[in-house]
Amino acid sequence: MPSPAGRRPNGRAAALAQYSRRAAHYDSELAVFEPLRAEAVDLLALREGQRVLDVGCGTGLSFGPLERALGERGAVVGIEQSPEMLVLARERVARNGWHNVTLIDAPAEEAQVQGRMDAALFHFTHDVLREPRAVDNVLRHLRPGARVVAVGLQWAQPWAWPANCFVALAALYSISSFEGLARPWDLLARHLRQFQLHTTLLGGIYLASGVFEPDRTRD
Repeated sequence: MPSPAGRRPNGRAAALAQYSRRAAHYDSELAVFEPLRAEAVDLLALREGQRVLDVGCGTGLSFGPLERALGERGAVVGIEQSPEMLVLARERVARNGWHNVTLIDAPAEEAQVQGRMDAALFHFTHDVLREPRAVDNVLRHLRPGARVVAVGLQWAQPWAWPANCFVALAALYSISSFEGLARPWDLLARHLRQFQLHTTLLGGIYLASGVFEPDRTRD
């Protein structure tokens, strides 16, 4: 499905403005996608004591499922550039008494993480996945063999017009550019082996997973 006329990459300012407006209602907006979040965390195949990056962590909705998988000896590092989202994420961490969650206030392309991580989660982070510098920086902080999972919107086949209508409306509200919406995961997939792609909503939502392999390039 072609991009709506006039939609062009708007950069960080547009994303910050979008999430500033959405922060107060973000949790309720994403409630319908919670089964996908659970499936994504399951695909990470986390073990107790591991360390995981939650890229574009928003208000911290993934922290609970990640904590249950990692246990107290594990660690979650959330990367988020929206001040309004970070306030809510910090409140969630304090409310639950999670002492093993670190929040990094930075765009994904600039975030610096101590040590190598065992996994990375991208949950509805289209803008991050379409920024090569962001993808490269996140992968730079993973150990070889780390599990990577991404979930988000994508264009379905042309015949699946109900799905594409949903994708278009959701994208207008949640991403700064329609660029790459046909294959939002392709920059990430180049660096992964055992890459798998599953779709739902008639192909309008994808769930991609694989294992990070440094210097791997996919055609």
